[in-house]
Amino acid sequence: MRRTVETEEAPKPVGPYAQAVLAGDFVFVAGQIGLDPHTGRLVGGGTREQLVQVLENVAAVLRGTGHTLDDVVKTTVYLVEIAEMPAVNEIYARYFPAPHPARATVQVAGLPAGARVEIEAIALRGHPEPA
Repeated sequence: MRRTVETEEAPKPVGPYAQAVLAGDFVFVAGQIGLDPHTGRLVGGGTREQLVQVLENVAAVLRGTGHTLDDVVKTTVYLVEIAEMPAVNEIYARYFPAPHPARATVQVAGLPAGARVEIEAIALRGHPEPA
């Protein structure tokens, strides 16, 4: 059994997909880029600033499912420039302290809206769903 979740705290999807899908004991969070949920526009600055917004968006989607970043077991990070990994690791570690989730990082040729970074996440439901 599965169900989709949408929250106003995170940017609206830019295509035909859900912000998150609850399936069994898992929460699958769709890839998030650095869109400001209030304006729908990419935040200013570079990868660092966008990454902070990306992680805030992932956290907002998880809150909409009754979960937190602590429930994340796996992420995939998509970067336009892999050389920015040191900055990504620094900020990422603030949002995902030990024990860290598993992670894959992939360099890509481009992302939607000219984004520099995108993250998708899988969380394990460790507590009941919201009513």
